[in-house]
Amino acid sequence: MTQIFAYIPFINGVAADVALEYPSAAKKIDEGASLTAVVAGSGADLDKVANEMTSIYSQVIKIDNADLAYPNAEVVRKALVNILPTDAVFLTAHDTFGMDLAPGLSVKMDSAYAADMVDFEGIDGTTLKAVRQELGGAVSTHVAVDISSGAVMTVRPGSFAPVDGGSAGGSVVDKSGDAGDLSTKRKFLEIVAAEVGDVDITKSDVLVSVGRGIEDEENIEIAQELAEAMNAVVSCSRPIVDAKWLEKSRQVGTSGQTVKPKVYMAMGISGSFQHMGGVKGNPFIVAVNKNPKAPIFQVADVGIVEDILDFIPELTEAINDL
Repeated sequence: MTQIFAYIPFINGVAADVALEYPSAAKKIDEGASLTAVVAGSGADLDKVANEMTSIYSQVIKIDNADLAYPNAEVVRKALVNILPTDAVFLTAHDTFGMDLAPGLSVKMDSAYAADMVDFEGIDGTTLKAVRQELGGAVSTHVAVDISSGAVMTVRPGSFAPVDGGSAGGSVVDKSGDAGDLSTKRKFLEIVAAEVGDVDITKSDVLVSVGRGIEDEENIEIAQELAEAMNAVVSCSRPIVDAKWLEKSRQVGTSGQTVKPKVYMAMGISGSFQHMGGVKGNPFIVAVNKNPKAPIFQVADVGIVEDILDFIPELTEAINDL
């Protein structure tokens, strides 16, 4: 039976959405696998998350140490090496923390390493068949991972269906004493708050998000007119910020803001994982792009192949006529 361990990131006592996605990923790896959550931190927030995870996972490993009060991948890696079995399949999110943690952990564990997995197709002998995407999602790559000595893999958040809570009735196992010496050369210093813009896109239920398809700074105005008609807020992808057409506070993505709207209007956005990694909470996604092969159509609830410079004004007019 495959032993799968999933690292649960959390902030201020709230587990990341990926915690609900790991069980779906684990079933695709091995239907009969055992799945254990790993939660590392310190204090009341750690206890809160660990206890909450028992409704989803049959076992939760807790690692409590003052050096883990802030998630430092170097510290977590040292602890995991002493706690995980040598043949473990370890999953962590493909985010900045996971990309820091996973490669070094695979070296320390002498295990296979696979990054940015978006799907799994089961195990054949000791080979796990996995899928990742290349070229901004335009191409799927099938990967054979030798898990005979375990594996460390990052999974793309949002790629697997979240489970609906649960009643696993799991238990918390405190492995803090097994973590060993967690002293490191890298130390946490401080958190620098991001600059606050004129609007907070993280609080909006409806976002009109624009990408390269908007073509020119002057065309941002038509997106703003649509947003006003929908009682929404304008957000954007990274190229718009890089061009200095909108401020950084309006950027959605792994290098921007994480948003949880009810409706997400993706206008002229290709849908790279860096962008969609910032869209959480299963919103209703409407995608408009003149490229019928744009990756955004793979996740959209409604996809429209059209030039947004023609489509947006017509939609705005239709909404205003209601």
